[in-house]
Amino acid sequence: MNSTFSFYDKKNSSNGEKTKEIANTDGFGGGDDFDPSSPPPFRIADIRAAIPKHCWVKNTWRSMSYVLRDIVVVFGLAVTAIYFNSWLVWPLYWAAQGTMFWALFVLGHDCGHGSFSDDPKLNIIVGHLLHSWILVPYHGWRISHRTHHQNHGHVENDESWVPLPEKIYNNLDITTRILRYTLPFPIFAYPMYLWYRSPGKKGSHFNPYSDLFPTSERKAVLTSTLCWCMMVALLVRASFAVGFPQLLKLYGVPYLVFIMWLDLVTYLHHHGYEQKLPWYRGKEWSYLRGGLTTVDRDYGWFNNIHHDIGTHVIHHLFPQIPHYHLIEATKAARPVLGKYYREPKKSGPVPIHLIKNLTRSIKQDHYVSDTGDVVYYQTDPDPYRFSSNKLK
Repeated sequence: MNSTFSFYDKKNSSNGEKTKEIANTDGFGGGDDFDPSSPPPFRIADIRAAIPKHCWVKNTWRSMSYVLRDIVVVFGLAVTAIYFNSWLVWPLYWAAQGTMFWALFVLGHDCGHGSFSDDPKLNIIVGHLLHSWILVPYHGWRISHRTHHQNHGHVENDESWVPLPEKIYNNLDITTRILRYTLPFPIFAYPMYLWYRSPGKKGSHFNPYSDLFPTSERKAVLTSTLCWCMMVALLVRASFAVGFPQLLKLYGVPYLVFIMWLDLVTYLHHHGYEQKLPWYRGKEWSYLRGGLTTVDRDYGWFNNIHHDIGTHVIHHLFPQIPHYHLIEATKAARPVLGKYYREPKKSGPVPIHLIKNLTRSIKQDHYVSDTGDVVYYQTDPDPYRFSSNKLK
């Protein structure tokens, strides 16, 4: 029995032969017996100490300059598309504008973390303006995303792209299975997530009485929902002013491209690495171990456009670091992280190599065991079956 089997058996004895089989066939081996689920020999304080002090400093003017840059590009693209109004130009506009919508989301995301500015009121104002423009309920998303960071890597308590325990997976209806495990549907999942969350979880990002939100934050959630409604009303008004087809070309298609970016990036930050990575429960979970399961990605030309969101490990551990310091902070922390940091594969100008990671993960990462405090994704050979008995 090779070394891969030995550490899987030790960590997942309750998962039986299924786990052994997956460990043997899914990218492990090659003489490297490093166990990514083993407790790290360093503390989060050690990582923090390695990061230069200036990396923690937020420069409000610098943050605002990125907002101004992106807004100028957004309106410049729209004016250009309207001016040419050519079917040779529209597809280019859709790709570019959808990418810029995604860049606006990332800046609003920084507002939600408080890494945009030390001024909470400014964070709220800018966050609402940016996120409402792209139909994201700022506070509703901010609070659920905070839950994601506080519980990253935890099977039950994490919030975004969480693995389904086997019992929940077995009870999925065929429509949900198709939407969750058949491309391209998963990369259009975000609007549904905002309304209904993930299978096995209840609530909505728009409902201030949802289980997502503490009582003290209900008014904030309601404010963001009202801002979202105002944006919808503005779009409806615009459809009467310019016509629905023109609105679809100017806003609707770029919005879909933005959703694709959001789902692709957020999924691949927690899935699709060449080596299967652990998920935790109970006493095995800690903030540090959960954060170390995240993955950095290189997006080529897009790294600067979407504000280095691919530099994700340090961001997850220390979300208060501004995005423009993440690369330097990551370089400083790498000697401490050692093998727990997975160097991202170098991208060409366009990160087409990530399509392989996405398709492989969607095809193989279906569920985790109902038992065990350290678990790995397992594969259902027949995910579109009508009966749930095959896995039992």
